[in-house]
Amino acid sequence: MYSIITLLIISLLVLLPHHLEAISSCNESCRTLNDCEGQLICIKGKCDDDPDIGTKICDGGGGSGGGSCKSSGTLICKGKSFLKFKCSPPITSSTPAKLTNNDFSEGGDGGAPSQCDERFHSNTERVVALSTGWYNDGSRCGKIIKITAKNGRSTTAKVVDQCDSQNGCDAEHAGQPPCKNNIVDGSNAVWSALGLDTDLGVVDVTWSMASNDDVYALKHYT
Repeated sequence: MYSIITLLIISLLVLLPHHLEAISSCNESCRTLNDCEGQLICIKGKCDDDPDIGTKICDGGGGSGGGSCKSSGTLICKGKSFLKFKCSPPITSSTPAKLTNNDFSEGGDGGAPSQCDERFHSNTERVVALSTGWYNDGSRCGKIIKITAKNGRSTTAKVVDQCDSQNGCDAEHAGQPPCKNNIVDGSNAVWSALGLDTDLGVVDVTWSMASNDDVYALKHYT
């Protein structure tokens, strides 16, 4: 009888660490979605924020940086100094951003093809590039976001590229300096859907990950 109880205790002691390891916190190792606690998900073998719902449990920028987004250095471009960022501000249900305009077609402002799909895109497509922190190593590629302008109009757009906040001033970036860390770089079609004039250059907007209802409503009623 004593030997059976002893074996049971030993078995529990052996299994207990494995059970505890099944629930991992930020940046801890994981193999499946169930390995991560709360709303965290398993990305590239580590528990991280879920880019689809925009959680900011692990960091302040959707996948890179810390709770506060600080510059990672500077880049000298055309005699001027530009801040570099690996992170972006926290993502919420209404994230403040600067909307800029980009030509995603071949020979346009973007230089190289879009990072997500290695393709160029027509100016009639509602597509965007996100600053490096929000782009989050490509985890938002192909995702649909909702953008709202101060005039009250909203539209949806697909994420196809990174607005690089780390690099620039080369052929790959069409000679442009690094993006700021709060940029939604939209095609002409995005600006048009928002009722905005591209000559404005930069406007204040908010954005979030689009819900299924957002996608349906803006596809069928706008």
